[in-house]
Amino acid sequence: MAPKKTAAGAGGEAKAGKVAKAVKGAVSRKVKKARNNVHFFKPKTLMKRREPKYPRRSVESRQRMDKYRIIQCPVTTESAMKKIEEINTLVFLVDIKATKLNIKAAVKELYDVKCAKVNTLIRPDGKKKAYVHLTQDYDALDVANRIGII
Repeated sequence: MAPKKTAAGAGGEAKAGKVAKAVKGAVSRKVKKARNNVHFFKPKTLMKRREPKYPRRSVESRQRMDKYRIIQCPVTTESAMKKIEEINTLVFLVDIKATKLNIKAAVKELYDVKCAKVNTLIRPDGKKKAYVHLTQDYDALDVANRIGII
């Protein structure tokens, strides 16, 4: 009498059948994808944000160009006085690295006046001079008196 089939024996036959099918069948090779372009583009992979364990600098950097460094001193020559009286313009010596926007902001903070326009030039001695044209609302003479130029 033949032994009875158990549940474990039935599972073994199925496995053996699959293996036999794989052995009898042809070996499939992976098809190489045809490249239509000569340029290679690096694949886009996951880019995680940096999460450093400690700060790389011990202290945060501060801004070196503050309003007091930008505007060094007012110019008090006769030609500068003429500009103050006639064309509502203040004349300052400013830092060589200061931009027109920096100068405009510094004048607004220091003297509470609004600038219409700023013209700059670099003098032959290497210093930068700024002509700060004020808006119609403000009088350059009043501002000059407040500063102490006149």
